Amino acid sequence: MVKKQTPVNREDLKPRLAPLPAGKVTFLFSDVQGSTRLWEEHPEKMQVALERHDRIIESLTAMHNGRVVKPRGEGDSRFCVFACALDAITAASGIQRALQDEPWQTPAPIHVRMALNTGEAELREGDYFGNTVNRCARLRAVAHGGQTLLSRATYDQVREAPPPGINFKDLGEHHLKDLSTPERIYQLITSGTPCEFPPLPTQNPRLNNLPAQLTSFVGRERETREVARLLAGDSAGQASGIRLLTLTGPGGTGKSRLALQVAAVLAEHFPNGIWLAELGALSDPSLVGRTVASAIGLSDESGRPPLELLARYFANKQALLLLDNCEHLVAASADLVNALLQACPQLHFLVTSRECLRLVGETIWPVSSLSVPILGDTKFGGSALAALGQYESIKLFAERARAVTQIFELDEQNVITVARLCQRLDGIPLAIELAAARTRLLSVEQLLDRLQDRFRLLTGGNRAALPRQQTLRALVDWSYDLLTDKEPPGQSAGEVSRGGREACRRSSAPPPFGDPAPVRTRTSCRRRRGDGRGVARPTRELFHFLG
Repeated sequence: MVKKQTPVNREDLKPRLAPLPAGKVTFLFSDVQGSTRLWEEHPEKMQVALERHDRIIESLTAMHNGRVVKPRGEGDSRFCVFACALDAITAASGIQRALQDEPWQTPAPIHVRMALNTGEAELREGDYFGNTVNRCARLRAVAHGGQTLLSRATYDQVREAPPPGINFKDLGEHHLKDLSTPERIYQLITSGTPCEFPPLPTQNPRLNNLPAQLTSFVGRERETREVARLLAGDSAGQASGIRLLTLTGPGGTGKSRLALQVAAVLAEHFPNGIWLAELGALSDPSLVGRTVASAIGLSDESGRPPLELLARYFANKQALLLLDNCEHLVAASADLVNALLQACPQLHFLVTSRECLRLVGETIWPVSSLSVPILGDTKFGGSALAALGQYESIKLFAERARAVTQIFELDEQNVITVARLCQRLDGIPLAIELAAARTRLLSVEQLLDRLQDRFRLLTGGNRAALPRQQTLRALVDWSYDLLTDKEPPGQSAGEVSRGGREACRRSSAPPPFGDPAPVRTRTSCRRRRGDGRGVARPTRELFHFLG
């Protein structure tokens, strides 16, 4: 008797997969960057490449106890789920490394962006739904090809014991499209794969209070680059950089403008913001902390001290605080900076002051005048404009004069006169800008002739600037007022200071200069240079006071 055979169900021949995990899970979303263009231009090669892409993701997902749920969106995207966040991160790292090592036959390598998020999700009919899924999709949308992003929830699951060879980079808080709360995003760093990417294209609010600059920034390219490098540290994120850097120098040399330019360059390096606190108009040292907190937008009705508010706010934030014009509040500024450096391990400071704060770990960067030519009896064999037009001080004068009167042009006829004018002003940016502002009424030849009475001539600065930055006389008054009885002048300096600032105003002849003892022992105004940009005779008495 022949038994009747039961028809074979082909579904029974397939390997049985473990059920999809429920409860708290970790999702891994991925897709290929620029796949549409590659499909359009190389359809045959993309078909082969995508098959290999699928096998890599599916095999490594299974190897680390995950499941590929289904494609999510376009055909090159993948939607994977893991019961354990550690497995998900290990799989993502392995996938990126395998994709990096794959010898792709396409004209350009295949770059895959990934995102991981952990949380509760609703499992229904073999698919997942809910906010955890949506947040992972939004996170993937802002990643770059070859980059893997983690949510804070996923990072918290593995930060205590990350897999070997895997590190994380904090990219700060970001606002993702259609999500009401910001997400703190971390980047997965795997050895052997790229770790440097452009800023995330997120909908971040403006995390700084830096003012928009209304004039161009002239010169100081090297200084800007080097100061930014010192504060930023290692570009790979392994070193945090210098945490306190003070720009020092005489008044009018452009410390504040250089600091603002450096801050703008570093905007993407400090994900939690760059904040400017202007102390120039402040006279009460007890208000330094409150002024800084107010600049950031911190307020507290419970009456807690400003230092406590600042310490709590910056406790775990990678941010830069720019304290501008601290010279008249050095002690109070130093106390605040020292306390916050100790309380906030990722907080950095860029300070401008005519004297340093004298704190442990402080890096001092002297800001000198702009470059000026040493003319003497120099004769130019070729073009004077070509030879002189590249000096920073001459460039600054030309740009500011052109802003005042559109008809001004630097040419062969006036460039030597402009050079002599900048030389007489020692390349001091504020003095040069004040002189350029007078070109609406005077020619450069007239400016040079009248420079002997520079306190009367160099007026009419920006009305919106601090009062001491509107005229040269006001700048000297401010500098003189910084002198204290505790800092007795030296012999030659005393000859200047005995008559006070009024005597300085009345005298146009330079005082005995020689090698005077410093008026203020810690200021930087007496720094002499041998590069042709040092103190020139017509303004030597000015430098006694600009410290």
